[in-house]
Amino acid sequence: MRKLIVQQWVTVDNIAAEEDGGLSFVAAESFSRSNDIAFKERVLGFVDAVDTLVLGANTYAQSTGWATAEDQGEYGEKLNNLTKFVASSTLEKAPWGDYPAATVTRDPAATVRELKQQSGKDIWLWGSLTLMNSLLEAGLVDEVTLLVCPVSRGKGRRVFEDRQDLKLIEATSFDNGLAVLRYELTK
Repeated sequence: MRKLIVQQWVTVDNIAAEEDGGLSFVAAESFSRSNDIAFKERVLGFVDAVDTLVLGANTYAQSTGWATAEDQGEYGEKLNNLTKFVASSTLEKAPWGDYPAATVTRDPAATVRELKQQSGKDIWLWGSLTLMNSLLEAGLVDEVTLLVCPVSRGKGRRVFEDRQDLKLIEATSFDNGLAVLRYELTK
């Protein structure tokens, strides 16, 4: 069965969105120009391991520029070619530039349940803290990958709203100062 893997950029003090909703703490340079080959290979390897991207409506609104982002190179090309779903109660359609549009779902938990039963690669939930927490509550998240930036913010929105029991399955640091922490949810 396919896994739902959440990926979040975070600070060392576990902030996933600043008070204004921003991510100014993400200092990783464009993946197409990264000087940290190991980090670039790790990121591209992750994208190769998934074939479906799930986003909340706010993250979708912030991400539509990826469809025309020429500076993202191979990473952007791979991301743009994934099958995409956007969880929204208001959107009617979710275009993605010249690439196939995302499918809008009003019931993301049912959509993820259905996707997990289909054959294919794993499913990637990118950002979308509200959606992530609702899918955690529904018991649908299998792994959480934290891309930890070497900064703190003190205030902002944390990754988890409630208690979660996690098992570390990977911890990797990179020359660019980032660390990747992968956790399996223990149920």
